[in-house]
Amino acid sequence: MKTTRTGTKRVQIDGSMGEGGGQVLRSSLSLSMITGRPIEITRIRAGRKKSGLLRQHLAAVRASADLCGAELDGDRPGSEALTFRPGAIRAGDVHVAIGSAGSCNLVLQTLLPAMLQAPGPCELLVEGGTHNPLSPPVDFLQRVYLPLLRRMGAQLELELLRPGFVPAGGGALRLRSEPCRELRPLELKSRGAIRKRWARCVLADLDESIARREFKELQRHADLKDEDMKLEIFQDCPCPGNVLQMVIESDSNCELFTAFGELGVSSQQVARRLWKEVRRYLAEDVPVGTYLADQLMLPLALAGGGRFRTLKLSRHSQTQMELIPMFLPCHF
Repeated sequence: MKTTRTGTKRVQIDGSMGEGGGQVLRSSLSLSMITGRPIEITRIRAGRKKSGLLRQHLAAVRASADLCGAELDGDRPGSEALTFRPGAIRAGDVHVAIGSAGSCNLVLQTLLPAMLQAPGPCELLVEGGTHNPLSPPVDFLQRVYLPLLRRMGAQLELELLRPGFVPAGGGALRLRSEPCRELRPLELKSRGAIRKRWARCVLADLDESIARREFKELQRHADLKDEDMKLEIFQDCPCPGNVLQMVIESDSNCELFTAFGELGVSSQQVARRLWKEVRRYLAEDVPVGTYLADQLMLPLALAGGGRFRTLKLSRHSQTQMELIPMFLPCHF
């Protein structure tokens, strides 16, 4: 990647900017490690009901410090201010235990850009929640996000070791990376033809009748045959879980949409929630969905260019567009 570690000038960041959540912290950590610029963040997660560093945010901070030998001030539970002074990114292993159902996937996305700049292979093991309603599930990373990074030149392999659902967590995933000298720009301007669409239900220690009801309701709305419905069952998990997904494979890329089962919500409601999101995406001739859009912005900025068409920008995307130019010479 053509990224110069400029090193000395500290970046002052108001954690309430944009969406005012954990994304400001995570992206700032990534960019600090990549550019070598120290950061000072205040009002961390001020836009959330419970502000400050929660377990998964603290795990991302400390894992980032481990990866680059950073000096830290303010790395404690509930802290609303943090100073992070990065050192050189190293190769090797990093192990993160969140200790809750906090998102493994968001911790992974914080470290991933810096891992690509390491002088040798890296391996990241993260334990916590792999299927958390407040973040992209691990399946999204495996089927949607990482394949696009590979098209840009990254060498990455992500393995789900065991699933972890809310509220107990207990899941684990492993990411392996090779050094990447340069990311290539990526263009996703048109979706093209839809080659395949299929659904997937994940059950952990729950009755298969839940999947049957979800599939039946989804088939009432979507053009799906019985052979397009795939069921995956996990047993002996720390807590039960239910995830319903729909995958859209097109000429340009793959998109994945997710709805989570929860107490007091019928299987039919879960399926309808999922179809509502899928229908919104299908109604527009765009290749990139709402959640993928904000995640692509940092890799494209590191590549020095690229473009994509998407739906109406989310607050997360708008926040990225404001934050990234504070570190990199780019314009959205």
